[in-house]
Amino acid sequence: MPADWRFVLRHPAHFFAFGFGSGLAPAAPGTFGTLAAIPLYYLLAALLPLGVLYGVIGLAAVAGIRICDITGRNLGMADYGGIVWDEIVAFWCVLLFTPGTAVWIAAAFILFRLFDIWKPFPINWFDAKFKNGYGVMLDDGLAAIYTICTLEGIQYWLT
Repeated sequence: MPADWRFVLRHPAHFFAFGFGSGLAPAAPGTFGTLAAIPLYYLLAALLPLGVLYGVIGLAAVAGIRICDITGRNLGMADYGGIVWDEIVAFWCVLLFTPGTAVWIAAAFILFRLFDIWKPFPINWFDAKFKNGYGVMLDDGLAAIYTICTLEGIQYWLT
């Protein structure tokens, strides 16, 4: 079943899973979901104290398991390409560790997309093993960890 705005607006879980509509992009929805994460993160960061921001991201990650599971089941495909809540939340985690300059944000974006698409071990193993909301969120969470570690290594090397 191809998703459209009617599907996205039919259930709150679908609206979040599709990244407020960014997952409806006709090509590369994961990339568009990751791009949507950037202004959302900086809006939240401007409005919330750091500790509350951590809590919101944590809640978004836990809720994402259910959000992605409901949407995947309704689509008949656990990791449907338009489900981008996993990219959004994972990239929020990356942005917590990314210096707020355009160069660093671009580097973080490129690295995250590479790890999310490439799925190096053990990301590929988890992606193949868990075909539910947990698996959808987990593989992007691991891609975020790879990205954070790489960014931290680059920052350490440059200083």
